[in-house]
Amino acid sequence: MDITSLVSPESVVPCLKVTSKKQALQELARHAAQLTGLHERAIFDTLLERERLGTTGVGNGIAIPHGKMTALDRLYGVFARLERPVDFESIDEQPVDLIFLLLAPECAGADHLKALARVSRLLRDRAMCEKLRATSSADALYVLLANSEAQAA
Repeated sequence: MDITSLVSPESVVPCLKVTSKKQALQELARHAAQLTGLHERAIFDTLLERERLGTTGVGNGIAIPHGKMTALDRLYGVFARLERPVDFESIDEQPVDLIFLLLAPECAGADHLKALARVSRLLRDRAMCEKLRATSSADALYVLLANSEAQAA
């Protein structure tokens, strides 16, 4: 699973200004709606439903909210670097400042899991996360994400 098949330069948010987990999910849903053509409320509700099952705050300042939606025809990703960390009810109780939203078609099955695994591997790399945190332009963030493919190969 290629990160560049999930994100584009338009799906990178370099400095998301939010003060809560709910607001972060709302803003990410808004960005995802622009990319997918789906209604922002439907995306937000899908993300909230998934969060009710357990937090997607995976630790080390990282969250990977995700969900499946029947109206999607392919996988979509939105990467956001938060202006200030927010409480995401993470498993390590640390605030989150890097979020990778992943939306998949209802029938994605293994592709959804492969995408989650790829994003997880990328964001487990501490050096990569340091670079992402130190970068404030959308283009530079996208280049870092895209170049992670070459490093992973």
